[in-house]
Order: sequence, then structure tokens, then C-alpha cells
Amino acid sequence: MTSPAAKKEPERPSRWRDHIEAATMAIVVAVMLKYFAIEAYQIPSGSMQPTLMGSPEANVFDRILVDKLSFHLRDPERWEVCVFKYPLDRSKSFIKRLVGMPGEELRVLYGDLWTRANASEPWKVLRRPEPVQEVVWKRLDPAEQRYLAWKPDLGARTWVMHGREGFEARGSGAVRLPAEGDSIRDLYCDGYPESMTPKLKQSDHVRREVASGFNDVGDVRVEGRIAAKASLKSFTIELREGERTYSFVLPGPAAPQGLPPWKVDVPASSKAFPEQPDSNVLKSDSRSEDAKRLAAGSSVSFAVQNMDDLVQLEVDGDVVWQIEVPAASDQRSSITLRVDGDADLDRLQLYRDIFYTQGPGMRSEFVIPADSYVFMGDNTQDSSDSREWKLASYKWEGPGSNGEWVRGNRRGNPSSLRDDPNPKRVIEAGGARLFFRDEWGELHTFRETPGCEGPLTPASYVPRGLITGRAVLVFWPWWPMTPGFDSTRLKWIR
Repeated sequence: MTSPAAKKEPERPSRWRDHIEAATMAIVVAVMLKYFAIEAYQIPSGSMQPTLMGSPEANVFDRILVDKLSFHLRDPERWEVCVFKYPLDRSKSFIKRLVGMPGEELRVLYGDLWTRANASEPWKVLRRPEPVQEVVWKRLDPAEQRYLAWKPDLGARTWVMHGREGFEARGSGAVRLPAEGDSIRDLYCDGYPESMTPKLKQSDHVRREVASGFNDVGDVRVEGRIAAKASLKSFTIELREGERTYSFVLPGPAAPQGLPPWKVDVPASSKAFPEQPDSNVLKSDSRSEDAKRLAAGSSVSFAVQNMDDLVQLEVDGDVVWQIEVPAASDQRSSITLRVDGDADLDRLQLYRDIFYTQGPGMRSEFVIPADSYVFMGDNTQDSSDSREWKLASYKWEGPGSNGEWVRGNRRGNPSSLRDDPNPKRVIEAGGARLFFRDEWGELHTFRETPGCEGPLTPASYVPRGLITGRAVLVFWPWWPMTPGFDSTRLKWIR
């Protein structure tokens, strides 16, 4: 009889097998997550700056997480930041903001985006949801002190100025930004952290290739805080847009009864589109006259903005007055702050909107096919997007073409100084040889011959099937781990 102790134990799989099975499952799960759920990307270029950073000059490259599951369940929505296969070279992934939807018409005009369903309808300006607008405001470059310093009038020359962020007003006067006759413009470094702008301005790329400051920007915002003294009669914020002045008055403790709280001057000659309606008050200040007065010794935050033809006043974070105005072709702008009496102002910040540029060779009107989309970068001065994408065509005798047209992205001129022109020309003993990457990412090399190059054709649209995910989170760099960088990049992407 065999004792229980003598029974043979069942064989266990080896530890190596356990480790291999666990590693295999981990790899399978990681691959499944990458292709169907979530993936990490590094931002290599500056087309979405400052929303997403990819700056070799400042050595900052955002790492982001991309949600790839949502678009298996629903279609992309306007204003989402999306990742897609570049239609002109599908071996590359691009990240841009979705601005144009299937089946509609889209227009770039006066720095804004406009839409309509078809040619029988009037154009209407596209307005971003508030969470998106909050993140795309570009703070005016603080390094441009000569251009963007407050200019005092005769009454304000005795005020104590604290740079551009505040002043102590004693006596009636006004300050204006920029100087008389000038305008707020689309400077390239607007919106960047202060630690980055010196590096960007030293970059040969920025100095040589980026057009900056040539466009007047009418969509601006000023915000700050005011502490009224007992002698203050009124504090006035004025936004100028071309021929118009939008004026908002905050009555002080010494204000007379019945002081008009605002004045909006909209000359009929400044309308851009005849079919647009006259000014329309969307929200009026319902507070009592006493509640509108600034109290002596207490601080109140304020903000005034003109954004996509919607002018509004905010007091202590609440929108108290709002008016819709017709579009203006004249986008020259300035900001004036007037004080009648005594007050202290601080925490002044000035912003401008994204200005969608129109340059030579850029498309400004789109008739978007069904199941296709239009994308643009937030850094419109330095973004390869739907405005300028064009397909080049080449054919040659031999492998890769055999006399048939091969299409691909035309990027720069073949002999340009760009690091990555497509095609690229190399001069050899037997003539010029072209290196050309087609729309599938395949590289071809062939002799340049008469008639081998076809016409450029616009290729502005991204088919639905090429959109792979939406950007949701910047998870790196994180400020404590990035010396010399004064802004935490950990944030949700909107």
C-alpha cells in the first residue's frame, strides 16, 4: 500500500512560462489599447502653439494622450483637436483643430471663420464655445514693451505706472494701447510663456519664414481689477474697431445720477455684409443703478471683449451686458482706459483672438464634400493645414510610375532651403534627379524630364476615415521637472 506522502505531485508550469504568458498578454493589451482606445503622441512642430507646444527653439515638446475610442462610437465635432492621417502623405499623422464640417461652406475673412449651409443662405460668423474660447485667447506678448506700453494723455502723465499690469490714477486722465494711429496686430509670440519668447525670437525660422505683425486684429479682450476711491466719478473702458468705439462706463462713488453705462457706435458704412442685421442687444445689465456703482475701498474685477462680432462686459466674473454687432472690414483696434477721479488698477491683462491668415496660395473659401472635414492650426502663421495643402503630380518611365501619374504633397520648392522639401532636386552629371514622396508615404527617385511634372491641385479636405482620435490631455512636460520653463503644461485639451 502506497502512503499519501509517496504520491507524485502534479507538474507545475515553469516560472519562465508564467513570465512569457504574462508578457505576451501585456503586449496584446498594450497593442489593443494603442490601436482602439488610447495612444500617446509627442508634438513635433508648432502648428498648434501655444495650445500645444512643439518648439525646437525653446526645447519644449508636449506629450499628449489621444482618445481613439470615441470616434468609433461617434463622429468628430467642430472645434475638437483631432489626430488624423495626413491626406497628402498617409505615413504621417497630423494634429489640428476641426473647423469645417461635412456638407457646409466655409470662409476665412477678416481673421474670422464664417459658415453657411449653401449659396442661398447668408454667411454667419463661427463662434467657439466658451471653454474653447478661454484657451485660445492669446495674451499680448509682454516683451513688446515699446509697441504695447500704455500711452498716457496729458492728464495721466502724473499717474504712477506699474508696467503694463496696473497704475495708480490720481486725477482725471486716460491711457491708450497702442499709441495713437497704431493697432493691435498678430505678433507671432502672442500667447507664449515669457520664458519662451526670447528663444523664439532668436530662431532663424521665426525671423526668416514667419510673417508676423502684418494683420490688424479687431477681436481683443482686456481684463483687470479696479479699487475705487471716494472721489471716483467713473471708470471707462473703450475698445476701438476701425471706425467704431465700444465704450463701457462703471460709475464710481461720486458719479451723478443717471450716468449712461455704455455707448456703442456702429456706423452703417462699416458693415461687411449687407445681409447682416443691425446691432442686437442680447443681454442687458439688470442690476439696479446703486448696484452698478463701484464702492469706495473695495476691489471689483472687470473684463471687456470684442469677439467674433459679439461685444460684452463682465463684472466680477458675470456677463452683465452683451451686444451682437455687424462685421467690420476695418480691423484696426486699440484699448483705452479712462479714469474720472482717483482709483487703483492692477492685474491688467490684454489678449487677442486667433487671426486666421490669408496669404499667397492659401485657400479662403471651401465647399466641403459630404463625409469630409476642414482642419486648421491655432498657430495660423506657421501651420500647414487645409488653407494651403496642394497635391503635386509626376510621371516617368520606369518602376514606381511607368508613365502613370503619381501624386503627393508639394512642400516647398525642390531647390528651397527647407529641411524637407518635397520633391527634392539633386543635380548630378546626367541631369537633375528628383526625390518625391507620394501620398502613401513611398519615396520615389527619377530623372527630371520635360513634361514629367503636372499641375498643382488643391487638396483641402480630410475624409472621415482618416480621423483617428481626439487629443484629450497634455501630460508632459510638468513644470517642476522642466527647469527654466515657467508654465505647467499638465492640462486638458479643449
